[in-house]
Amino acid sequence: MKIALFAALLLSTAPALAATSAEMSRWQAQAARVSIARDDWGIPHIKGKTDADAVFGMIYAQAEDDFNRVETNFINAQGRLAEAEGEKAIWRDLRMKLFITPEALKADYARSPAWLKALMVAWADGLNFYLATHPQVKPRVITHFEPWMALSFSEGSIGGDIAGVSLGQLEALYTNKQVALSDVESGAVRPEPMGSNGFAIAPSHTKNGHALLMINPHTSFFFRSEAKVESDEGLNVYGASTWGQFFTYQGFNANTGWMHTTSGVDSVDEYRETTRKTARGWEVKSGDRWLPVTTRTITIPYRSGGAMASRSFTAWFTPHGPVVRAEDGQWISVSLMNKPLAALEQSFLRTKTTDLASYLKVAELKANSSNATLFASSKGEIAYLHPQFVPRRDDRFDFTKPVDGSDPATAWQGEHALTELPQALNPKNGWAFNTNNWPWTAAGADSPRKADFPRYMDDAGENPRGPNAVRVLSARRDFTVDTLLAAGYDSYIPAFADLVPTLLAAYDRLPAGNAQRVALAAPIAALRDWDFRTSETSVPMALATFWGQSLVGRFGAVAKKDGEALVPFLVAKPSDADRLDAFGEAVERLTRDFGTWSTPWGDINRFQRLTADLDHPFDDSKPSIPIGFASAQWGSLPAFGASPGAGTKRWYGSYGNSFVAVVEFGPKLAARAVSAGGQSGDPKSPHFNDQAERYRSHDFRNVYFTDADLQGHIERRYRPGE
Repeated sequence: MKIALFAALLLSTAPALAATSAEMSRWQAQAARVSIARDDWGIPHIKGKTDADAVFGMIYAQAEDDFNRVETNFINAQGRLAEAEGEKAIWRDLRMKLFITPEALKADYARSPAWLKALMVAWADGLNFYLATHPQVKPRVITHFEPWMALSFSEGSIGGDIAGVSLGQLEALYTNKQVALSDVESGAVRPEPMGSNGFAIAPSHTKNGHALLMINPHTSFFFRSEAKVESDEGLNVYGASTWGQFFTYQGFNANTGWMHTTSGVDSVDEYRETTRKTARGWEVKSGDRWLPVTTRTITIPYRSGGAMASRSFTAWFTPHGPVVRAEDGQWISVSLMNKPLAALEQSFLRTKTTDLASYLKVAELKANSSNATLFASSKGEIAYLHPQFVPRRDDRFDFTKPVDGSDPATAWQGEHALTELPQALNPKNGWAFNTNNWPWTAAGADSPRKADFPRYMDDAGENPRGPNAVRVLSARRDFTVDTLLAAGYDSYIPAFADLVPTLLAAYDRLPAGNAQRVALAAPIAALRDWDFRTSETSVPMALATFWGQSLVGRFGAVAKKDGEALVPFLVAKPSDADRLDAFGEAVERLTRDFGTWSTPWGDINRFQRLTADLDHPFDDSKPSIPIGFASAQWGSLPAFGASPGAGTKRWYGSYGNSFVAVVEFGPKLAARAVSAGGQSGDPKSPHFNDQAERYRSHDFRNVYFTDADLQGHIERRYRPGE
């Protein structure tokens, strides 16, 4: 490892590179072919003559709304976060640079099809034109965007495959030191479940005879930007794009809609490597052969005060992939999908699909490794689709754990064809769904059968939202936009319907006169009368949540270590004493923090948006609003992941329902939507928090999809640069 110091460089005030006159003329000419109409929610409706013009306007509008989020996503995607945030981000950057290099991305750009190259050029031009026309905006790192950079972040999910590579273990490997793992890495805490809900309803189960789609990604708040993007070349798409990307990730066009949910498919594998050191360098065993371990020097620049420094590492690569940690004296390497060009092609092309057949044709690029898809179309088609990148493996091996890399039989053997994956195409039962659970219930009786597929097609298993979704989707055959929206926000909390009876039974077994029986009588009585539905006014919801969190603190790490699902573990394993002691702890905490155990859920569970900070601060003394729905951990379909902030008693949401939409694919498309907070990242904007009350009440606004819909709702119409 090397350490070097550079000349002082104040990154926080880095000016954008000055544009040449030729660049400015080109940008202005393209801007003249683009119009942006901001509706009365601040959402941009972009029109361009070509797809490239539309991309130019789309990314320009994103930069107007929150350039910091746009830039930060691409700082992180290129492994340059430490240039802005200092030494603490070195390991995140090293992890990223194990998998991508500018040289490889530039080579991908050079071999891109002409149509995609034009979009990448327009993307870079739109961001550079924004910086040129907004000199007051000071990039943290990227002062000039280049077209190839678009390939560094080509898939829009909230956590890429590399997120599973432990930063703490990576640091331990490359420093040869013991490193304290984070609570999440060590299993000491169970974070809010990452994922989403997607519901697709066939015409046979709708009142109007049109397919319906519910789009409900669970992400960190303010993670995506909403927009309508249109061109004279056939682009006509609405939905949410991850900041900085030029394709709509969760959304719909006039004919098709797609909702991505994080899948439990195993598409990332670890290998225990058998190595030896020779005069030629490190070698790794593969059957009867010894193969060379390749190396690459990776340099990580990082901010150090007002100056720049760097650290260099010699990274090791086996035939399976980069070495990311050590276990019991053996290197562990990792294999995962690395197809940025195909991923960007697939991400954009799906937005122009016209039916299920065209969507499946785009899916043949097989560059979606982690997300299931719920699909609906104007032809009345619906589908559950498994992630398309699934490596073919020998199912004798348990790929949930590191496998023996020296055994050639553990290697990937190509990719599965789409027809070999679990899917439900136009299921007869009339609906399809996914809640980040297994695919075996995706379409009721018409679901794919677990016995027909390798084990690695799903590692997630079931979760409490799965049966909850089946319950609401099976309840009627006359869905409308409004009733599907109501189903998606159903207030039933199934995990507590399973858990609370175990607490009541433990309490009832206490002897008469027992001190605990007396102390807990009133809060137990409140739970005994509960219908297991959450609301802002629900005291039982607050009691159950605090009790559940106390149980998780005691048993969550054990359940994770044993590989057991959390709720079934908590139903079966704790003793009566464990349940009652945890409940007593919950009652004490509620009383201490809020003055009484009889505190309504909405007094605790809050939404607050105060600043544009990426790491949002919370403050009990500042305005916030109550939220009645709850954590997906307990099976709540509408997800609101909340916890106390630094120095707060109240719990503030930071993860869960974000951009949510319901779409009806009739002769005239109809849609309603809401976003957490608002469209703009500027606290001074009227659209910073103007959707908060609608988010609270899930009173979705109408989507202005056509020019006629937009008529009378335009706040401003302009061209980029004006």
